[in-house]
Order: sequence, then C-alpha cells, then structure tokens
Amino acid sequence: MTKLPDAARVVIIGGGVVGCSVAYHLARLGWTDIVLLERKQLTSGTTWHAAGLIAQLRATANMTRLAKYSQELYGKLEAETGVATGFKRVGSITVALTDERREELFRSAAMARAFGVDIEEITPSEVGERYPHLNLDGVVAGVYLDKDGQGDPANIALALAKGARQRGAVIAEHTRVTGVRRDGRRITGVDYENASGGGHIACDHVVNCAGMWGHQVGRMLGTNVPLQACEHFYIVSEPVDGLTQLPVLRVPDECAYYKEDAGKMMLGAFEPVSKPWGPIPENFEFDQLPEDFDHFEPILEMAVNRLPLLGNAGIHTFFNGPESFTPDDAYHLGRAPEMENVWVAAGFNSVGIQSAGGAGMALAQWMEDGEKPFDLGDVDISRMQPFQGNTRYLTERATETLGLLYADHFPYRQKATARGVRRSPFHAHLAGRGAVFGELAGWERANWFARDDQPAEYQYTWKRQNFFENVAAEVNAVRINVGMYDMSSFGKLRVEGRDAEAFLNHVCGADMSVPVGRIVYTQFLNVRGGIEADVTVTRLSETAYLVVTPAATRLADETWMRRHVGDRAVVITDVTAAEGVLAVMGPNARKLLQAVSPSDMSNESHPFGTAREIELGLGLARAHRVSYVGELGWEIYVGADMAAHAFETLSRAGESFGLTLCGMHMMDCARIEKGFRHFGHDITCEDHVLEAGLGFAVKTAKPGFVGRDAVLARKEEGLGRRMLQFKLRDGEPLLYHNEPVLRDGEIVGYLSSGAYGHHLGAAMGLGYVPCRGETAADVLASRYEIDVAGVRVAAEASLKPMYDPGSKRVRM
Repeated sequence: MTKLPDAARVVIIGGGVVGCSVAYHLARLGWTDIVLLERKQLTSGTTWHAAGLIAQLRATANMTRLAKYSQELYGKLEAETGVATGFKRVGSITVALTDERREELFRSAAMARAFGVDIEEITPSEVGERYPHLNLDGVVAGVYLDKDGQGDPANIALALAKGARQRGAVIAEHTRVTGVRRDGRRITGVDYENASGGGHIACDHVVNCAGMWGHQVGRMLGTNVPLQACEHFYIVSEPVDGLTQLPVLRVPDECAYYKEDAGKMMLGAFEPVSKPWGPIPENFEFDQLPEDFDHFEPILEMAVNRLPLLGNAGIHTFFNGPESFTPDDAYHLGRAPEMENVWVAAGFNSVGIQSAGGAGMALAQWMEDGEKPFDLGDVDISRMQPFQGNTRYLTERATETLGLLYADHFPYRQKATARGVRRSPFHAHLAGRGAVFGELAGWERANWFARDDQPAEYQYTWKRQNFFENVAAEVNAVRINVGMYDMSSFGKLRVEGRDAEAFLNHVCGADMSVPVGRIVYTQFLNVRGGIEADVTVTRLSETAYLVVTPAATRLADETWMRRHVGDRAVVITDVTAAEGVLAVMGPNARKLLQAVSPSDMSNESHPFGTAREIELGLGLARAHRVSYVGELGWEIYVGADMAAHAFETLSRAGESFGLTLCGMHMMDCARIEKGFRHFGHDITCEDHVLEAGLGFAVKTAKPGFVGRDAVLARKEEGLGRRMLQFKLRDGEPLLYHNEPVLRDGEIVGYLSSGAYGHHLGAAMGLGYVPCRGETAADVLASRYEIDVAGVRVAAEASLKPMYDPGSKRVRM
C-alpha cells in the first residue's frame, strides 16, 4: 500500500460510484490533492449490486439536466479510461395500467419535451411491438425514451476511479476513517486506520460519500445526514433461449422493473411497504441480506403474468441487498449547514448510478466556485431538518419512501408515515374544526377544511380532487369576506446586535435603514443576482429585526446569513416555535380585528407594511400588516403561551362575521391569482431578481450588498427572459407545474408553478419566457398555449397581476 499523504485539499469518505464521481470531477477541475478513503473495496457497499438503469427524465429541469449528463458521461468513459462500463442506450418503456397513471405519464412526456428530452407517447399495440414478450392485458398506454440505457454499475465506478487516478487523485482501499479533528465549524483533518496501522490527513474539505453509512459518518463529522438503509429485492432468471436486447421496462402499477442482460431477465421491485434494515455489520462487504420470498412473492406473481417467459425460465439468483433512502426520496447534495467545509453526496434512493455522474459534476463545481452552479434546491442537504436524523423517524418513514418511487405521483400527495412531529399551537383547534393536514419540514399544516358531511382526508387524482370545492369556498371567503389561516410554520429568525442594520443591508437587496415597525419585502441575492431567499424583514427595535422565511427553507436561510456575518456584532436566533401566527385576511379583516382589540386598526394608524403591538382579547399580540393572498389583512404574531386564547377570541368574534377557516391550498390559489412568486418554484438561486419581476425589492442606490453588481449589469445589458402570469382560456384543465409554455406554436419554457384561480375561474401558472432584445409589448403580443398532458390549451398572458394589479385591495 502506498503511503498516504499527510495533507490534502479534500478527503472523500466512501468509494462507491458517487465518491468516485466526486473525485473524478474534482480532478477534472484541476484539483490535485485529492484523497479518497474506502473502508473495504471500491463498490463493495451498494454500488456493486445496483440494477444499473440509466434514465434521463427526472421530476425537475435541473435534476433532468444532471441525469442526462450522467448518461452522456458514461457513454464516453470507456474511451477515456479503457475500463468497459457496459453502457448501452437500449431505450426504456414505462407502461400505464390505469387512466390515472396514463395521465401522469403523458404529463411527464409533456414535461420532458420542455426539458429537451426526446420522448414518445405510445399505444398498447406500439408497446407490444417494442416489447413483444409482454402481456398487454390492462395496458392503456406507455411512453418510450430512446436514449435511456443500462450499464455495469461496478465498472462505471471503477472507470470514474481510474479517471480520477489518471489526474493525480489518491484512492486508498481498506482504509477506514476512525475520527476527525475539528476547529469550531471546520474539520481540520481526518484520522484513519488500515493494514499499515493508521495516520492523520490534514485537509481543507471533507466529502461524505459514505452511502448507507452516510448517517453515521455525518454524525462523526458533526452534521445531520438523514438516510436509512432498506432491503431491496430483485431476481435474475436462468438464460432464456432466443432472448435478444430489449428496452428497460417499468410497470409501476405492479411495482416492477425489468432489464434484459446477457440473455437473462432481471426483475426488480419497489414494493409499497418496504423493510428498513440495520444496524450495518462492521465487516459488511459485497454482502447480501437474507432472502424473504414471502415479501417478494406478490410482485413475482404479477410479473409472471405480465411477462410469461419468467414463469418458464427458472430463477438463477434471488437477491436482497441494502439501498439507502431519504425522508423525501431526494438525494443529499451540498455543503452541510452545520459545518463550513463538510460536503455531502449520499442517500440516492436506488437511483445512484443514473444520478452519480451529474451529482459528482454539480458538487465539484459547487466546491470549486463556493456557490451552487445552478438550482439544486430539490437535493440541497440544507432542506433537511435536525429532527429528521432521528433513528426512529427514519425507520418509520423508510417503510414508505422506497415504495413511493413507483407509486402514483399525484399532486398534493402527502407522506403517510412518521407524522405529527411538529405542530403549531393551534393544531388541536384546527383539527377539531375539520382541518386536513399536510406535512412540510415536519410541520403539520392545515391544507384545507372538510365539511361535516365529507371525510377529512385526501382522495387523490389528477383531476379535481375532493377538496376542490372546499378550497373554492375558502378563496371566496378571503375575496369577499374574511378568512383565517395558520402561518406558524413559517421560519422566524431574530437578528439583533449593534451591527444588525449594517449586516442586513449587506445580505438583503432592499434598504434596511427603516423606522422601527417597518416591514420590508426583500431577497437575499448571490453574486450572479440569483435569489437565495425570499423573505420579509420587520424592524423590531433599533438593534433587532425579525426575518420571516418559508418553512422549508428556514435552515438554509439561517445558514446563508451566518455565512455572511463576518466580524459583525450580530446574533441570529431561530425563534420559530416561540410564536404562533394567524393570518386574518379579507375585506372584513379590519372589522374582525377591531372587534377583538381596542387598538386602532385604521389605515391611518396602521398602514400597509407596518407592524405594532396590539391588545387582543385579554392578551397581547404583534400585528403585521402584509398579505400573500392579495387582500386587506394582518398576520397576528402571538406568544405560544397566549396562542390558544388568541385563536378562541378571534373565532368567537368571527362567528358574527362569517369567519371561514382556511388552509395552505387556499393561500396558494389566491397568491397565484395575484402573481406572487413562490420560492423554490418561481424564484431560485439561478433566477435573476430582475427577470423574476422583483426589481422593486432591490435598491441599487444602497452600496455594498451581495449581488448589487449583477443587478446593475443586468440593467445595463437588458433582460434575457421575463416572468409571465398565465390563465387558461378553458376553465376545465388543471395546472400544477412544469407544463410546457408554447409561444406562437413553439416550446419556449415551462410553468414554474401552477394552481387553480378559483376567483378568476381557470387554472393559472407562472413561467419564464425568453425576451432578449424584445420589449414587454413584443412579448405580450404573441399567442400563448400551455401543454396539458399533450393537449395544447390557449392561455392569456400578462406581466401584471391579473387580480388587483394596482394592489388597491391590499392597501384599502
């Protein structure tokens, strides 16, 4: 064994396909002091037994970009390294056995075209022509992707490892990381042991690519990496006479996938209720888990019916091996929020081979630049909440997440397991009044309210779901009377200290030098002018502010601020759980609040964009006059100790006004009518603040804030695209997100978000349209359509909000 260096620029922990990809891509960027440590042999954890399916299409544009990159990279690796990867583009077919699945596949096909992926919707007979062995009973449709492929997982990893070595990386097998040394929020070095004894490597960066060991390695590194190993089953048949190359076949309605390889058939499964596995034995290497034929038998019975040749071929191998799964079925990538130089690429949910190339490329570029190369919010490790590393939570949630890979991906589908962890102070009151809860970042949030005569539960479909009319009534209440909903889950970060104003002026695009009580809507920008956070900031005192963030990004936004504090005298405290928040919205909001408070709620005393203390019932609250639904309203912040009293007081008084309890679905429908952006969909780190139509929230006269130069540059060079609001001219179809936008018959983009505009009477969406060298009038003069599952639907487009464009209702 070659002696390991005493120092390195980066130490990568884990020698599966992902660790090898990270080493390869860092080396391609010119990093030379790279050390990869693998506890046993390369690929010996989960990579060696992966199915090796390599698909292009993922749920979002950037995840698709990464998957496409993987298959393009694997197609070139053999020529570069001399290691045969077994990669071949055999195509793939996914079939639908229900009308609901057909709708999902056809919407995915439309999305694929918007993402630049070749895809074809095919009939049952065309499925049979491309896959002649298939029993077509019950098949209603399919989709075909000709460039999808398959490969040899272990050899792909070994090719990446060789490519890294050729550029100077050191890859050490049979070398176990035993500990680390730390200085504050930085790892200064890694301790290891091997056959030669052990040693220490000082390093600038550490990357956790430990696969199913990622959770434990994360703990060693002082970080939270929530993932859980689950048993994953497949069988390989005996050789089948005359069997020739076939496309990869997926039958998600029967939880199965099929791959032909060397004249044999592989059948794999993502069963609805999976089997979490652990703890991992210390000596685990190229191992498999005990067979459980009873667990797999229902999948096999359906498969023999679907592919009769399996019934005659005999089983050569029954395999059960572990794969790691995350709480939301998205992998973990990026810089860990707890540490400054610890990076993560782990938890690939059984799609590690098709994801590894792109994930390694993206992480390497992120490490090189110090900023995300493009929006990676779907997989950014900072989306995970601290409690999600809880071992019991992970075990319970993992029973569901494996099966969700092939479940119907209905809009608004909620996780069923490991629920009830985080509840607002109003939870019991809302539950007693018919609330149907969804979950976000662990928070139980009332999404809609059931009537007494209907089940308080979701009944999923791609069409109008069972809550459609309920939400319509909630939107109507907010538009013409008054509604109330719980916003307690939104993040609340208190920023205080001598330099609080200067610090926030540095990280915020807007001017924070405002009077006490002023509320400012603003963004955190990166150096490219992209949007890292979308927040409101309220000045509480001369030295204290409250930053309110979306619930899902609270940790990421807090981390962004902490990494920009520098030597300023500032303290940042998460106070989310300290206060409950009730939004009281609608034309009669003022009357309701005036009925429960002697404080003057008039426009003169309490104008839009201000916050102040008020009396509420027998207690106290802080009323913020802002609105995310486009109506007169206040967000009422009340201490957790007085929250129940505040709810009961407002509810009793509301009986005289016809107060309606509302949920998050109402808020989404109302905000899209108003054209308000949704962070993570409409605005991300790669969306320039000016092109998002948010230039009003950026004050370039203020010097020195992050992103200012990029804003000034874009003003000078002009916009490359504009965000438009769309409303379908047909009131029947529904929009969710990622539907292609067609301008004069050509695809020019896709919807970043969609919802039904109940007040305006049709589905609505937001999306970017290229506009280089064009005026706003030029853009709006075109004919627009939205592709809904292959059907083009005419749409009205606008740069201004279609509901209350002058915001008169908000400021009344």
